Amino acid sequence: MTLVNRRTEYRESLRSDILDAARQLFVRDGYQATSIRAIAAKVGCSPGVLYHYFDGKPSIMARLVRETFLKMREKLAAIRDDQAPPLDRLRRMLRAYIEFGLDHEHHYALLFMKPDMNLEENAPILAAFHEDGLQTFACLRQICGDSIRAGVFREELASAEEVAQTLWVSIHGLVSLQIGSKGFPWIERSRLVDRLVDVLLSGVAR
Repeated sequence: MTLVNRRTEYRESLRSDILDAARQLFVRDGYQATSIRAIAAKVGCSPGVLYHYFDGKPSIMARLVRETFLKMREKLAAIRDDQAPPLDRLRRMLRAYIEFGLDHEHHYALLFMKPDMNLEENAPILAAFHEDGLQTFACLRQICGDSIRAGVFREELASAEEVAQTLWVSIHGLVSLQIGSKGFPWIERSRLVDRLVDVLLSGVAR
Protein backbone atom coordinates (compact mmCIF):
# COMPACT_ATOMS: atom_id res chain seq x y z
CA MET A 1 0.00 0.00 0.00
CA THR A 2 1.38 3.38 -0.97
CA LEU A 3 1.77 6.28 1.45
CA VAL A 4 -1.06 8.13 -0.31
CA ASN A 5 -3.37 5.13 0.08
CA ARG A 6 -2.49 4.79 3.76
CA ARG A 7 -3.23 8.45 4.35
CA THR A 8 -6.55 8.15 2.52
CA GLU A 9 -7.47 5.07 4.54
CA TYR A 10 -6.57 6.86 7.77
CA ARG A 11 -8.64 9.91 6.87
CA GLU A 12 -11.66 7.78 5.99
CA SER A 13 -11.27 5.80 9.22
CA LEU A 14 -11.08 8.96 11.32
CA ARG A 15 -14.05 10.48 9.51
CA SER A 16 -16.05 7.32 10.25
CA ASP A 17 -14.98 7.42 13.90
CA ILE A 18 -16.16 11.03 14.17
CA LEU A 19 -19.56 10.16 12.73
CA ASP A 20 -19.96 7.11 14.98
CA ALA A 21 -19.01 9.11 18.08
CA ALA A 22 -21.35 11.97 17.17
CA ARG A 23 -24.26 9.57 16.51
CA GLN A 24 -23.86 7.95 19.92
CA LEU A 25 -23.64 11.28 21.73
CA PHE A 26 -26.54 12.84 19.82
CA VAL A 27 -28.76 9.88 20.68
CA ARG A 28 -27.62 9.66 24.31
CA ASP A 29 -27.38 13.33 25.25
CA GLY A 30 -29.34 15.11 22.52
CA TYR A 31 -28.12 17.28 19.68
CA GLN A 32 -28.20 20.57 21.58
CA ALA A 33 -26.30 19.22 24.59
CA THR A 34 -23.52 17.66 22.54
CA SER A 35 -20.53 19.86 21.82
CA ILE A 36 -17.80 19.59 19.23
CA ARG A 37 -15.36 19.24 22.13
CA ALA A 38 -17.31 16.25 23.47
CA ILE A 39 -17.30 14.55 20.08
CA ALA A 40 -13.55 15.15 19.69
CA ALA A 41 -12.89 13.79 23.17
CA LYS A 42 -14.85 10.61 22.44
CA VAL A 43 -12.88 10.10 19.23
CA GLY A 44 -9.59 10.92 20.93
CA CYS A 45 -8.62 13.89 18.78
CA SER A 46 -8.56 17.66 19.22
CA PRO A 47 -11.48 19.84 18.13
CA GLY A 48 -9.13 21.39 15.59
CA VAL A 49 -8.61 18.01 13.92
CA LEU A 50 -12.34 17.47 13.76
CA TYR A 51 -12.77 20.78 11.92
CA HIS A 52 -10.53 19.46 9.16
CA TYR A 53 -13.33 17.01 8.32
CA PHE A 54 -16.52 18.94 9.09
CA ASP A 55 -17.50 22.60 9.22
CA GLY A 56 -19.25 22.14 12.54
CA LYS A 57 -21.97 20.24 14.38
CA PRO A 58 -24.72 20.90 11.79
CA SER A 59 -22.57 19.46 9.00
CA ILE A 60 -21.88 16.35 11.09
CA MET A 61 -25.56 15.86 11.77
CA ALA A 62 -26.44 16.48 8.12
CA ARG A 63 -23.95 13.83 7.01
CA LEU A 64 -25.39 11.34 9.50
CA VAL A 65 -28.91 12.04 8.25
CA ARG A 66 -27.91 11.63 4.61
CA GLU A 67 -25.94 8.42 5.17
CA THR A 68 -28.73 6.83 7.20
CA PHE A 69 -31.40 7.70 4.66
CA LEU A 70 -29.16 6.35 1.88
CA LYS A 71 -28.79 3.00 3.67
CA MET A 72 -32.53 2.79 4.16
CA ARG A 73 -33.30 3.93 0.61
CA GLU A 74 -31.06 1.29 -0.95
CA LYS A 75 -33.14 -1.43 0.73
CA LEU A 76 -36.49 0.14 -0.12
CA ALA A 77 -35.58 1.02 -3.71
CA ALA A 78 -34.60 -2.59 -4.46
CA ILE A 79 -38.10 -3.68 -3.46
CA ARG A 80 -39.75 -0.77 -5.29
CA ASP A 81 -38.03 -1.66 -8.55
CA ASP A 82 -38.58 -5.42 -8.73
CA GLN A 83 -41.33 -6.99 -10.83
CA ALA A 84 -43.51 -8.53 -8.12
CA PRO A 85 -47.20 -7.54 -7.78
CA PRO A 86 -47.73 -4.21 -5.99
CA LEU A 87 -49.22 -5.61 -2.78
CA ASP A 88 -46.38 -8.11 -2.46
CA ARG A 89 -43.85 -5.31 -2.85
CA LEU A 90 -45.74 -3.16 -0.39
CA ARG A 91 -45.77 -5.93 2.22
CA ARG A 92 -42.03 -6.47 1.84
CA MET A 93 -41.30 -2.75 1.93
CA LEU A 94 -43.23 -2.23 5.16
CA ARG A 95 -41.34 -5.12 6.73
CA ALA A 96 -38.00 -3.85 5.39
CA TYR A 97 -38.59 -0.40 6.88
CA ILE A 98 -39.48 -1.84 10.29
CA GLU A 99 -36.54 -4.23 10.28
CA PHE A 100 -34.12 -1.46 9.31
CA GLY A 101 -35.28 0.67 12.21
CA LEU A 102 -35.09 -2.15 14.74
CA ASP A 103 -31.74 -3.42 13.49
CA HIS A 104 -30.21 0.09 13.50
CA GLU A 105 -31.74 1.65 16.58
CA HIS A 106 -29.20 4.48 16.99
CA HIS A 107 -29.48 5.41 13.31
CA TYR A 108 -33.28 5.44 13.46
CA ALA A 109 -33.49 7.28 16.76
CA LEU A 110 -31.21 9.97 15.42
CA LEU A 111 -33.54 10.58 12.47
CA PHE A 112 -36.92 10.46 14.15
CA MET A 113 -36.71 10.30 17.94
CA LYS A 114 -34.44 13.17 19.06
CA PRO A 115 -36.41 16.30 18.11
CA ASP A 116 -34.28 18.77 20.11
CA MET A 117 -32.84 20.64 17.14
CA ASN A 118 -34.28 23.65 15.35
CA LEU A 119 -34.14 22.61 11.71
CA GLU A 120 -35.02 26.10 10.53
CA GLU A 121 -31.78 27.35 12.10
CA ASN A 122 -29.67 24.49 10.72
CA ALA A 123 -29.84 24.69 6.93
CA PRO A 124 -27.57 21.68 6.19
CA ILE A 125 -29.70 19.40 8.38
CA LEU A 126 -32.95 20.71 6.97
CA ALA A 127 -31.64 20.18 3.42
CA ALA A 128 -30.67 16.60 4.27
CA PHE A 129 -34.20 15.82 5.48
CA HIS A 130 -35.82 17.59 2.53
CA GLU A 131 -33.64 15.88 -0.06
CA ASP A 132 -32.60 12.43 1.18
CA GLY A 133 -35.54 11.98 3.53
CA LEU A 134 -38.16 12.76 0.91
CA GLN A 135 -36.38 10.61 -1.69
CA THR A 136 -36.57 7.70 0.74
CA PHE A 137 -40.25 8.31 1.48
CA ALA A 138 -40.89 8.44 -2.28
CA CYS A 139 -40.13 4.70 -2.47
CA LEU A 140 -43.20 3.98 -0.35
CA ARG A 141 -45.31 6.53 -2.18
CA GLN A 142 -44.45 4.98 -5.56
CA ILE A 143 -45.56 1.51 -4.52
CA CYS A 144 -48.80 3.00 -3.20
CA GLY A 145 -49.27 4.68 -6.58
CA ASP A 146 -48.57 1.40 -8.37
CA SER A 147 -51.19 -0.29 -6.19
CA ILE A 148 -53.78 2.37 -6.97
CA ARG A 149 -53.13 2.08 -10.72
CA ALA A 150 -53.35 -1.71 -10.50
CA GLY A 151 -56.76 -1.43 -8.83
CA VAL A 152 -55.79 -3.40 -5.73
CA PHE A 153 -56.62 -0.65 -3.18
CA ARG A 154 -60.12 0.21 -2.02
CA GLU A 155 -61.85 2.60 -4.40
CA GLU A 156 -61.86 5.57 -2.02
CA LEU A 157 -58.06 5.37 -1.64
CA ALA A 158 -57.08 7.43 -4.66
CA SER A 159 -54.18 9.43 -3.19
CA ALA A 160 -50.79 7.71 -3.07
CA GLU A 161 -49.50 10.47 -0.77
CA GLU A 162 -52.33 9.99 1.70
CA VAL A 163 -51.98 6.20 1.85
CA ALA A 164 -48.18 6.35 2.07
CA GLN A 165 -48.28 8.82 4.96
CA THR A 166 -50.89 6.72 6.76
CA LEU A 167 -48.81 3.56 6.42
CA TRP A 168 -45.63 5.36 7.41
CA VAL A 169 -46.96 6.77 10.68
CA SER A 170 -48.21 3.28 11.55
CA ILE A 171 -44.92 1.46 11.00
CA HIS A 172 -43.01 4.32 12.63
CA GLY A 173 -45.15 3.84 15.70
CA LEU A 174 -44.08 0.20 15.98
CA VAL A 175 -40.41 1.00 15.52
CA SER A 176 -40.34 3.93 17.94
CA LEU A 177 -42.23 2.05 20.65
CA GLN A 178 -40.02 -1.02 20.32
CA ILE A 179 -36.96 1.19 20.68
CA GLY A 180 -38.30 3.40 23.44
CA SER A 181 -40.32 0.94 25.54
CA LYS A 182 -37.92 -1.90 26.29
CA GLY A 183 -39.68 -2.80 29.52
CA PHE A 184 -43.02 -3.60 27.89
CA PRO A 185 -43.84 -7.35 27.61
CA TRP A 186 -43.78 -7.42 23.81
CA ILE A 187 -44.76 -10.54 21.91
CA GLU A 188 -42.11 -12.08 19.66
CA ARG A 189 -40.89 -9.41 17.26
CA SER A 190 -41.57 -11.22 13.98
CA ARG A 191 -45.14 -12.03 15.05
CA LEU A 192 -45.77 -8.42 16.00
CA VAL A 193 -44.43 -7.13 12.68
CA ASP A 194 -46.45 -9.69 10.71
CA ARG A 195 -49.67 -8.81 12.54
CA LEU A 196 -49.21 -5.08 12.03
CA VAL A 197 -48.47 -5.47 8.33
CA ASP A 198 -51.46 -7.81 7.92
CA VAL A 199 -53.76 -5.29 9.60
CA LEU A 200 -52.47 -2.40 7.50
CA LEU A 201 -52.80 -4.25 4.21
CA SER A 202 -56.28 -5.54 5.07
CA GLY A 203 -57.24 -1.92 5.67
CA VAL A 204 -56.19 -0.71 2.21
CA ALA A 205 -56.72 -3.72 -0.07
CA ARG A 206 -59.96 -4.41 -1.91
